[in-house]
Parts: sequence; C-alpha cells; structure tokens
Amino acid sequence: MDMKKLMKQMQQAQAAAAKIQDDLAAKSVEGSASGLVTVTMNGHGKVTALKIKPEAVDPDDVEALEDLILVALQDAGAKADALQQDATRGLGIPGF
Repeated sequence: MDMKKLMKQMQQAQAAAAKIQDDLAAKSVEGSASGLVTVTMNGHGKVTALKIKPEAVDPDDVEALEDLILVALQDAGAKADALQQDATRGLGIPGF
C-alpha cells in the first residue's frame, strides 16, 4: 500500500469533513408544534431561535406550552439529523 496515496486520501477526507461541518453550521431548519411554537436549529442541531405565539400562553395550562415546545424541539432535531445524514452520505467513512 502506498503511504503517500493513503495520506493524501486522509487529507482529502478531512477537508471534505471540515467543509461539511461548515455547510451544516450555515444551514437552518424549523420545527413547529401546531404553528404555535417554532424552533429554529442550525445543521448541527443547536437551537438558534424560539418563537412562541401569544395564544400558546395560558397561565392556567403551562403544561400545554411545555408540550408544544418539546414537540417543536423534536421536530427541528429530526430535521437537523436528516440534514446531517444527507451531508455525510457518500463519504464512505464508517460512522458517517
């Protein structure tokens, strides 16, 4: 096995992975719960924004708002996961 060729392939793989990470950081997804709560995440799954419509806030039913936030977070998280899978598909690196 040619070590120079192997090292070059490793460097190319590292450069590709770094570009993917940069691309994911620049992308965003939105998750929503009944349109009342919206969560925005970047492609790494980090929350960048949270919007709550006033009609979602009922002081007598805080649990409903908590549920809406949880659903919106889960929705956005699933979309961020899908972005990551799409971005790393075809790299041929185990675990990606």
